[in-house]
Amino acid sequence: MGLRKAMNDSFSLDDVDRAIVDQLRGNGRATNQQIADNLGLTAATVSARIRRMEDANKLRVVAVSDFSAHGYNVLMQAAIEVDGRPASEVAADLAELPEVFAAHLVTGRHDIDVLIALHDFDELPDFLLRRIGNVRGIRTITPSIVTDVLKYKFDVAPIEAREGA
Repeated sequence: MGLRKAMNDSFSLDDVDRAIVDQLRGNGRATNQQIADNLGLTAATVSARIRRMEDANKLRVVAVSDFSAHGYNVLMQAAIEVDGRPASEVAADLAELPEVFAAHLVTGRHDIDVLIALHDFDELPDFLLRRIGNVRGIRTITPSIVTDVLKYKFDVAPIEAREGA
């Protein structure tokens, strides 16, 4: 077993780690010094804690941009049923399409769920019929157009300890 795997298995977040993550969720551009000042810590402590969480694969700091700010005005979800080919292979092919920003293997009636961003509705027929339609192994596509976004958050991974855990 590698050092990183062993570290990840034995790693647990404490209240200080959770407070640092909360600060980063509020402002991903905050400096270690700003976080330290807000929490009554030293910048070195914040830096070490962030590095430790990153090394244990418990934290990844990323930039998130707004779809409409980049000209994407159509968001769509598509449920896909597969036939004659492993769903994992079909999902991998779909994930290669630049318009697909998320691809999931799922349980239930459908095999794959994809989330898609298009610039406008004029792109829809070509995307569905030619781009997705040409992926081998797709039996059915059930598209759903997003009409309104009520919640759009990337900081949804729960880091708090579960009750009774």
